[in-house]
Amino acid sequence: MTASGAVSPRSIAPTIDARRDAGGGALIGYLPVGFPTFAGSVDAAVALVEHGVDALELGVPYSDPVMDGPVIQAAAQTALDEGFRLTDVFRAVEAVRSRVDAPVLVMTYWNPVLQYGVDRFADELAAAGGAGLITPDITPDAAADWIAASDRADLDRVFLAAPSSTPERLRLVAEASRGFAYAVSTMGITGARAEMDAAARQLVARMRDAGTERACVGIGISTPDQVADVLSYADGAIVGSALVRALADGGIPALTRLAASLAAR
Repeated sequence: MTASGAVSPRSIAPTIDARRDAGGGALIGYLPVGFPTFAGSVDAAVALVEHGVDALELGVPYSDPVMDGPVIQAAAQTALDEGFRLTDVFRAVEAVRSRVDAPVLVMTYWNPVLQYGVDRFADELAAAGGAGLITPDITPDAAADWIAASDRADLDRVFLAAPSSTPERLRLVAEASRGFAYAVSTMGITGARAEMDAAARQLVARMRDAGTERACVGIGISTPDQVADVLSYADGAIVGSALVRALADGGIPALTRLAASLAAR
């Protein structure tokens, strides 16, 4: 929220609300910055929006990605080998936002933010036009510095909930998240799966009971049918590994074909 109480113009919340009010939900696409090159990653992100993706999640390549599956790990390693630097994230967000009008969140493990400086990271992300951060490896009760910085910089903050989360944890996630809260569809690492874990539907219901206003589901979503299924009970569907694989195997043409099919749900 801004100081006046209004939603930040960069926030993903209005996009999710508009898609929900229209009787559907938001399609959020993930790609790592710097894969296959910096310029290529920007072009790919822009292409997603141009082919029906509602919002973007740009990943920070990291050398110890505890939550990422092999497809995203390989792409992140390519970006690192290409010379990725953390400041490239802000350059990418600014470049994407200059070309398409869609909210751009950054997904990052916490250590890069901590090393860069929490306030500095928040200020530069806001200046670039970013909506906020998805932080998979920090919990709300350990995120006081980030909560304060994101409040000051009017940034979204997305915390994760898992099927194993306790009711108290779900309440903390609901209270601390802004923009949306991330429902992890299944335990384990990212990667497209043939069938969505039925626990996702139950988790979203528990999150709503705990006070979550917007719940988006990620991990394992790869087909239009899975997107449609998720959006029958959640406010957004996050697709990552399937898009990264398409980009790796067939470049932007393959990426846009998949994005268009997912958006046609």
